[in-house]
Amino acid sequence: MNDRPNDIMRIRPEILSAKIYENMSVGERFQNETLRPIVKLQSPLFIEVFRNYIKKHKNLFYDLSHEEKINYIENAVQKDVKFRNSLKGMVIGQFTIIEYQKYAENSSALNKRMMNLVKERLISNMQLLERYYAD
Repeated sequence: MNDRPNDIMRIRPEILSAKIYENMSVGERFQNETLRPIVKLQSPLFIEVFRNYIKKHKNLFYDLSHEEKINYIENAVQKDVKFRNSLKGMVIGQFTIIEYQKYAENSSALNKRMMNLVKERLISNMQLLERYYAD
Protein backbone atom coordinates (compact mmCIF):
# COMPACT_ATOMS: atom_id res chain seq x y z
CA MET A 1 0.00 0.00 0.00
CA ASN A 2 1.25 3.49 -0.86
CA ASP A 3 1.66 5.50 2.32
CA ARG A 4 3.61 8.33 0.68
CA PRO A 5 1.90 11.24 2.48
CA ASN A 6 2.61 9.77 5.91
CA ASP A 7 6.14 8.72 4.92
CA ILE A 8 6.88 12.24 3.69
CA MET A 9 5.51 13.84 6.85
CA ARG A 10 7.38 11.39 9.09
CA ILE A 11 10.84 12.30 7.74
CA ARG A 12 10.39 16.07 7.97
CA PRO A 13 12.17 17.78 10.82
CA GLU A 14 10.07 19.60 13.38
CA ILE A 15 10.79 23.31 13.56
CA LEU A 16 9.80 24.54 16.99
CA SER A 17 10.18 28.19 16.02
CA ALA A 18 7.66 27.79 13.16
CA LYS A 19 4.58 28.98 14.97
CA ILE A 20 1.07 28.63 13.57
CA TYR A 21 -1.58 31.20 14.49
CA GLU A 22 -5.26 31.43 13.55
CA ASN A 23 -4.95 34.91 12.03
CA MET A 24 -1.96 33.96 9.88
CA SER A 25 -2.11 34.40 6.11
CA VAL A 26 -2.45 31.27 3.99
CA GLY A 27 1.01 31.88 2.52
CA GLU A 28 2.67 32.28 5.89
CA ARG A 29 0.93 29.17 7.22
CA PHE A 30 2.07 27.14 4.19
CA GLN A 31 5.58 28.48 4.66
CA ASN A 32 5.73 27.45 8.31
CA GLU A 33 3.91 24.13 8.02
CA THR A 34 5.35 22.89 4.73
CA LEU A 35 8.17 24.91 3.20
CA ARG A 36 10.38 25.45 6.23
CA PRO A 37 10.50 21.77 7.22
CA ILE A 38 11.18 20.70 3.62
CA VAL A 39 13.93 23.28 3.15
CA LYS A 40 15.56 22.15 6.39
CA LEU A 41 15.27 18.50 5.33
CA GLN A 42 16.75 19.22 1.91
CA SER A 43 19.52 21.49 3.23
CA PRO A 44 22.39 19.01 2.70
CA LEU A 45 21.19 18.44 -0.86
CA PHE A 46 20.95 22.20 -1.53
CA ILE A 47 24.52 22.64 -0.30
CA GLU A 48 25.81 19.87 -2.55
CA VAL A 49 23.83 21.17 -5.53
CA PHE A 50 25.25 24.65 -4.96
CA ARG A 51 28.79 23.24 -4.75
CA ASN A 52 28.19 21.69 -8.15
CA TYR A 53 26.81 25.02 -9.41
CA ILE A 54 30.03 26.72 -8.24
CA LYS A 55 32.13 24.11 -10.00
CA LYS A 56 30.17 24.46 -13.26
CA HIS A 57 30.75 28.21 -13.10
CA LYS A 58 34.55 27.89 -12.93
CA ASN A 59 34.87 28.12 -9.13
CA LEU A 60 34.67 31.92 -9.24
CA PHE A 61 32.70 31.86 -5.97
CA TYR A 62 35.80 30.91 -3.96
CA ASP A 63 37.67 34.10 -4.90
CA LEU A 64 34.89 36.46 -3.82
CA SER A 65 34.60 38.53 -0.64
CA HIS A 66 31.95 37.62 1.92
CA GLU A 67 29.51 40.23 0.56
CA GLU A 68 30.17 39.17 -3.02
CA LYS A 69 29.47 35.54 -2.07
CA ILE A 70 26.12 36.56 -0.62
CA ASN A 71 25.31 38.42 -3.86
CA TYR A 72 26.46 35.43 -5.88
CA ILE A 73 24.08 33.14 -3.98
CA GLU A 74 21.22 35.64 -4.31
CA ASN A 75 21.78 36.00 -8.05
CA ALA A 76 22.04 32.26 -8.60
CA VAL A 77 18.81 31.56 -6.71
CA GLN A 78 16.83 34.54 -7.99
CA LYS A 79 18.06 35.09 -11.55
CA ASP A 80 19.40 31.80 -12.93
CA VAL A 81 16.08 30.37 -14.13
CA LYS A 82 17.41 26.88 -14.78
CA PHE A 83 19.01 26.65 -11.34
CA ARG A 84 15.96 28.19 -9.67
CA ASN A 85 13.66 25.66 -11.32
CA SER A 86 15.90 22.84 -10.17
CA LEU A 87 15.71 24.09 -6.57
CA LYS A 88 11.94 24.45 -6.80
CA GLY A 89 11.70 20.86 -8.02
CA MET A 90 13.68 19.63 -5.00
CA VAL A 91 11.11 21.26 -2.72
CA ILE A 92 7.96 20.48 -4.70
CA GLY A 93 9.02 16.82 -4.96
CA GLN A 94 8.64 16.61 -1.18
CA PHE A 95 5.03 17.84 -1.20
CA THR A 96 2.08 15.61 -0.47
CA ILE A 97 -0.73 15.76 -3.04
CA ILE A 98 -2.78 18.00 -0.73
CA GLU A 99 0.19 20.34 -0.23
CA TYR A 100 0.74 20.46 -3.98
CA GLN A 101 -2.89 21.40 -4.52
CA LYS A 102 -2.54 24.25 -1.99
CA TYR A 103 0.71 25.31 -3.64
CA ALA A 104 -0.84 25.32 -7.11
CA GLU A 105 -3.52 27.79 -5.97
CA ASN A 106 -0.92 30.46 -5.24
CA SER A 107 2.34 29.21 -6.74
CA SER A 108 3.77 32.62 -7.64
CA ALA A 109 3.73 33.99 -4.10
CA LEU A 110 4.76 30.66 -2.61
CA ASN A 111 7.69 30.38 -5.04
CA LYS A 112 9.00 33.69 -3.68
CA ARG A 113 8.74 32.41 -0.13
CA MET A 114 10.35 29.11 -1.13
CA MET A 115 13.31 30.71 -2.90
CA ASN A 116 13.88 33.15 -0.05
CA LEU A 117 14.05 30.23 2.38
CA VAL A 118 16.49 28.34 0.15
CA LYS A 119 18.63 31.45 -0.36
CA GLU A 120 18.74 32.13 3.39
CA ARG A 121 19.59 28.48 4.06
CA LEU A 122 22.54 28.64 1.64
CA ILE A 123 23.75 31.95 3.06
CA SER A 124 23.53 30.70 6.65
CA ASN A 125 25.54 27.62 5.66
CA MET A 126 28.08 29.53 3.60
CA GLN A 127 31.03 28.13 5.54
CA LEU A 128 30.07 24.69 4.19
CA LEU A 129 30.48 26.11 0.70
CA GLU A 130 34.14 27.03 1.22
CA ARG A 131 36.69 25.38 -1.02
CA TYR A 132 38.14 23.07 1.66
CA TYR A 133 34.68 21.55 2.23
CA ALA A 134 34.13 21.05 -1.48
CA ASP A 135 37.43 19.30 -2.34
